[in-house]
Amino acid sequence: MRERRKMAQVLAERYRRTRNRKEKGRILDEGVGLLGYHRKYAAWLLRHHGRRVRVGPRRYVVGVLGASVRRPRRRVYDGAVARALRELWGMMDMPCGKRMAAMLPVWMERLAACHAWPWDAEVTEKLRPISAATIDRLLAPERRRLALRRRTRTKPGGMLKHQIPIRTFADWDDAAPGFMEADLVAHDGGDSRGMCLCTLNLTDVSTGWTEMEALRNKAQVWTVEALDRIRQRLPFPLRGLDSDNGSEFINAHLLAYCTQHGITFTRSRPERKNDNCYVEQKNFMAIRRFVGYARYETEAELRILQELYGYLRLYLNFFQASVRWVEKVRQGSRLRRRYDAPQTPYQRLMADPRIEPAQKERLRQVFEGLHPAELHRHIRRLQDRLWRQVARRETPRRSGMKIPS
Repeated sequence: MRERRKMAQVLAERYRRTRNRKEKGRILDEGVGLLGYHRKYAAWLLRHHGRRVRVGPRRYVVGVLGASVRRPRRRVYDGAVARALRELWGMMDMPCGKRMAAMLPVWMERLAACHAWPWDAEVTEKLRPISAATIDRLLAPERRRLALRRRTRTKPGGMLKHQIPIRTFADWDDAAPGFMEADLVAHDGGDSRGMCLCTLNLTDVSTGWTEMEALRNKAQVWTVEALDRIRQRLPFPLRGLDSDNGSEFINAHLLAYCTQHGITFTRSRPERKNDNCYVEQKNFMAIRRFVGYARYETEAELRILQELYGYLRLYLNFFQASVRWVEKVRQGSRLRRRYDAPQTPYQRLMADPRIEPAQKERLRQVFEGLHPAELHRHIRRLQDRLWRQVARRETPRRSGMKIPS
């Protein structure tokens, strides 16, 4: 190959120097005989040897013997696939590519079972093997086109702290389903004066199963009543409850309730939010992301929140996948974290051998009766009702609240 390249270079120099058409023809005949190429390619090579030649809108090639011209790959995921992805992405509440790739098979199965899969066989077959990186690439323009704050109303509980042991985030390594973290989210709209509605949020440490209940305020009686409703509908026994140090949790009423029902009651260290990292993450993903940061305080808004959470708990627990941190290893100055494959809380429960078969069967029956797109439509409808209710109550001066799109 080296000798042929030298020979091609010599022939190209002779070919480009001569102005005689017949002489060019003889040099070309010589090149075809010595190099063994087709006459048209040999002519192109002698004309462009060593030069950078434009062969497309954004493609260039250097005329060198043996250099191959890389042809662009045929596009597999066309506009129809991108449009289907955008619509599904909106129904799934805009997850990242890794979570969406894990959720797609579940959504495709349920939408097809509910006769709500509108795309043809070609788009369906292209969506089945699609990777997380391809999803992110196809959705990048939509992410760029689309574009929440934090404030706490928690007051420290006092006299009962010594009766409630402390648990940190590191103590959850081998938690079975049923050990849950609890937190209260205040819907005060940034104004801590007066009473406002709150949301009790419980998150299972092992599976990510999340339950929400709307409360009139932070009174102990509403907190315990909401906790009891959640306990009765959980797909597993409530074995443990871990909260922050707010007075809505650190009180004799809740401590007596946990003792009566055999629930291990623990609390986090003061001012250490990472001790409740599981529920803190869900405060945004399960509550703020769907109801925003507006102020809610009326009975009508309470009823809307209660209805919204009824649909939202099914949507999140059965159709929203998440990853779980498995381990972290320090390599020099870098900390590398490893996560498991994205799964929904329902999938984690079905794969857990500690869940009773009868309970798994009840969960499967609930799952088979759900329509994910219909759940999403109900959630959007109730969000619109909630924000219209707030807009009617709020004055123009105070209506600049931040509401998720």
